[in-house]
Amino acid sequence: MDFSEFLNDSNKITDEDVIRLRREVFHDMLVSRVEAEAVFALNNSVQDTSKNWNEFFVEVMTDYCINQAKPRGYISDNNAEWLIKQIDHDGHLDTNSELELLVKVIERASEVPTQLSAYALNQVKIAVLEGNGALLCDNELKPGVIGEPEAKLIRRIMYGVGAEGRIAISKEEVEVLFDLNDQTVEAENDPEWTDVFMKAVACHLMAAGGHQIADRQEALRREKWLADTSTDVAGFLSKTLSSVGDIMRSGGFSTRSMEDAWAERNQDLIARQKQTNPVDEMEAHWLTERIGRDGIIHENEKALLSYLKKESISLHPSLAKLIEKVA
Repeated sequence: MDFSEFLNDSNKITDEDVIRLRREVFHDMLVSRVEAEAVFALNNSVQDTSKNWNEFFVEVMTDYCINQAKPRGYISDNNAEWLIKQIDHDGHLDTNSELELLVKVIERASEVPTQLSAYALNQVKIAVLEGNGALLCDNELKPGVIGEPEAKLIRRIMYGVGAEGRIAISKEEVEVLFDLNDQTVEAENDPEWTDVFMKAVACHLMAAGGHQIADRQEALRREKWLADTSTDVAGFLSKTLSSVGDIMRSGGFSTRSMEDAWAERNQDLIARQKQTNPVDEMEAHWLTERIGRDGIIHENEKALLSYLKKESISLHPSLAKLIEKVA
C-alpha cells in the first residue's frame, strides 16, 4: 500500500494528512502488515511532520504489534526482529516517536523477548553517553549524565517487561545497566538511577537463586519485598481475587481483609524463600567479576551489595564474603 498520495506537494505531513490517513488505516478497525510497513515508510522518508503525526504513528504501530500481529498480545522473536529492523538506523533511533513506540510495545505486550528490552535500554545508553538521540524528554541532554528523565525511562522499560511468568530480569538487560553505570560513575547522576540499578541487579540475582519475588515491578518499586503490606488495589485484585464471587466471599474491600490477604501472601513468600538455594556459584562469580572489572568498587556497586545483604535470605559464600567486606 502506498500512502504517498496523502502527502501535499511540499513533502510534509500536516494535521489534515494525519486525519485522512487515520480514516484510511482504521476504516476496518484493523491494521495490516502492509499498512504498518507503509506507515513506517512514511515515517522514514518524511522529516517535516506535525505533532499529530507522532501520536498517530505510535498508535497505529502499537496497535499492529500488540493486537494484530500473531500471536496477539505477545511479541515473538520474529516480530521483535521485524520491529527493530523497521526503526533501527545504523544501530540507533532517530526520533522520539520511534522510542516511544518501542517503549509502548514493551509496556503493553503480555510478554516480549529479551532482545527487545535490551535494545531499548541500549538506546537510552547511547543517548546518555553521546548526549543525543531519541530520549523521551524535552530538556537538553548532558553527555555522560543520567538525569531524572533518563532514569525514569529506564525504570519504565524495566517495568514494561514484567509479564506473568517472566518476572526475572535477564542477564542481557543487567549487562546494559552495568555498562551504563561504569561509564557514568563520575557523573552527578539522578538518585533514581542508583535505586533502579541496584534493585534490577538484585532482582536478577535473587531470581537466579530460585527466590520467589512477588513480581518484577514490585521488586523494582518496593523498599522491602517481603515485609511490605501496603496495597496496590489493582495489583491486589488481579492476583488474589479471581471473580466477583471471590470478592463477596472475602467480605468486600475492607482494610482488614486486604491486610490479612497480604499478610498471608507474604508468609507464603517467606516459606518459599526458605526452600530455595543461595545465589549460585556461577552468578556469584559473575557479579564479583563484573563489579571488579575496573579495579574499583564504586558507590552504586556498594549500594547494590548493601541491598543484597539487607534483602537476600541466602547467598553463595564467595558473594557473602565480598558483601561483608564492602557493605
